[in-house]
Amino acid sequence: MQCPLALAIMRTKRILYTKGLGTLILAVAISNIHVTIALFEENGDIRFRSELETERRYSEDRCALDLMGLFQLYGGNIKEVQGAIVSSVVPPVTDIFVRAIQRLTGKRPMVVGPGVKTGLNIRADVHNQLGSNIVASAVAAVALYPSPSIVINSGTALSFSYMRQASYEGCAIMPGMAIALEALSDNGAQLPHIAMGKVDTPLGRNTVDSMRAGVVYGYAGTIDRLIDEMEQAAGEPAASVVASGEYAPEIFRHCHHSIEYDRDLMVKGLYFLYRKNTTKRTR
Repeated sequence: MQCPLALAIMRTKRILYTKGLGTLILAVAISNIHVTIALFEENGDIRFRSELETERRYSEDRCALDLMGLFQLYGGNIKEVQGAIVSSVVPPVTDIFVRAIQRLTGKRPMVVGPGVKTGLNIRADVHNQLGSNIVASAVAAVALYPSPSIVINSGTALSFSYMRQASYEGCAIMPGMAIALEALSDNGAQLPHIAMGKVDTPLGRNTVDSMRAGVVYGYAGTIDRLIDEMEQAAGEPAASVVASGEYAPEIFRHCHHSIEYDRDLMVKGLYFLYRKNTTKRTR
């Protein structure tokens, strides 16, 4: 006999998955840290969003099982997916997810890269050097936030992109916070390996708090400075600064600039890219 809470959860999941009958779009964003998976309704509403750890030794079977497990967890059926799109900055994992998604849905997913229409005027010396995660986030920022905008992606690297309408003006990239913390521990004989944590003062009174304070306040100051410098170089202040990614909320609350955190920015961009590249074809 199931408990009332379990029955309520099951009913909620059934309602969640029967309220819409339109196209279901699966968006998968593969970073060096996480694989973010989101299922979109045709109108752009997110049915569910989840994260898996990125594993370089993923097998196709393991990937398929993880995807099936997520759909089962959220009460859905992956066979109902009518389209999928993948962005990846980890080439060894890209094809594994593409094959697993095709195996489960019967449809080969779109992969963000050369040939995919972005709607962006990318002012770069070599267009295909721009990471697909940066492209997806920029597409979402153009669609959802006032222009000009600065888009910050926080992960293994911390990237800053300046967008003026649909024109991608340029980017600055620096090591991510986790990399900085790891390098500090690896190269300091008496410094421990620690995880990022909440920091409320730059006056650390023990080694762990001092390391965290240095990274958090140091990066907060760097972020403020980079925003100022990008605005000056572009000749126009940003009407919006939006960020997503690892550790972002903890760092940005210490910045002087107003920064909006949108954890779904990248997968929203994938949704917009999918619609941009398929809508005319399906009419």
